[in-house]
Amino acid sequence: MKGAIVGLDPFNPLASVIIFQYNPDTLSRTLNARTTSTPWQQSNPTQALRLAGPPTETIRMEIELDAADQLAEGDGIAEAVGVTPALAAIEMLLYPKTALIVANKVLAAAGVIEVIAPEAPMVLLVFGPTRVLPVRLTELSITEQLFGPSLNPIQAKVSLNVRVLNYDDLGLATVGGGLFLAYQISREVMATISSVGGVVDAVAGIGG
Repeated sequence: MKGAIVGLDPFNPLASVIIFQYNPDTLSRTLNARTTSTPWQQSNPTQALRLAGPPTETIRMEIELDAADQLAEGDGIAEAVGVTPALAAIEMLLYPKTALIVANKVLAAAGVIEVIAPEAPMVLLVFGPTRVLPVRLTELSITEQLFGPSLNPIQAKVSLNVRVLNYDDLGLATVGGGLFLAYQISREVMATISSVGGVVDAVAGIGG
């Protein structure tokens, strides 16, 4: 099973699906608790255990792109542009659409609309059947390696930092909010399985 990043972009659906050529060797997760208490309220016993919502979670991973196999098979696209298309697909998740930018500029100049910041498509991190998460790409670091005759990279390493978006960010009734809720429920089930397994092992140890 391959991991993927999927942008739910109805205007360009094919360009927003990035299937990992190789799954990352490691995936780092950081969870920061969201509490209701401020530093001066921490001594208040009524606030000590309260949560403002699900934790803020960030995920870091590194994926590798390599056109060597395609080059060995005589793939014309790989020979012409290497892994540039795959890199561009990831990068475009951080760019507003050019058509929207131009249209907004024209309409604003004509006094038709008040321009607001363009909205990016919903992005999903898919990493196994129990981890389909709405995310926002916050940082992208690309190291290009080995270049072809046209100076297009043949290999590349991409470091991704994403922030998981939860139902407080998106709203519980949205597609993204529902996906995060399903993810949280799956984690609760896993935690229960772990607890039950621990109790069974403990009882078996006592009986033995």
